[in-house]
This record gives sequence, structure tokens and C-alpha cells, in this order.
Amino acid sequence: MTLILGLMFCGIITGIFTGKYPVVTRLNGRLLNLAIYILLLLLGIGVGSNEKIIKNISSLGSEAIIISLGAIAGSVLVSRLVYRIFFHPR
Repeated sequence: MTLILGLMFCGIITGIFTGKYPVVTRLNGRLLNLAIYILLLLLGIGVGSNEKIIKNISSLGSEAIIISLGAIAGSVLVSRLVYRIFFHPR
């Protein structure tokens, strides 16, 4: 946990000094997207290689859809609330 917090702190400090340069900001966005794609690929490989998940995919599918829809609905509601509280023009 200390490593994670340390890396986050270093990233914040680096962002403060390099955020003024559009080239760095653009490159950071592209690298971040690439990292997310790689993590999604690795997650898919992990799920696909788990025999228990593959055998029970039909029963897990309906539960996953319900959980996903609930998570999406919760995210939308909370983001609307945050927008109204902090960003809505008065």
C-alpha cells in the first residue's frame, strides 16, 4: 500500500511540473488508454483461463448483468448528484 501511495504522490508531483506542456498531456492520455487496454486484455485472459467461470458462465451471466446494471445506475445517480452540488451553475 505504501508503494501505491508513493507512486501516486510521485505522479501528482510529476503532473504538476509537466502538465503545462500539451505534448506531455497528450502522450499521457495515449499511454493511459494503452495501459487500460492491456489490463482489460489480461483480465479477459484471467477469466478465460478460469475453468470454474467458464463452466458456470450461463448462470453467472444473468447475475453479472444485474450487478452491472446496478453499478451503472449507481454511477449515473452519484455523478449527477456530484455535478449538481459542485458544478451546476447557480
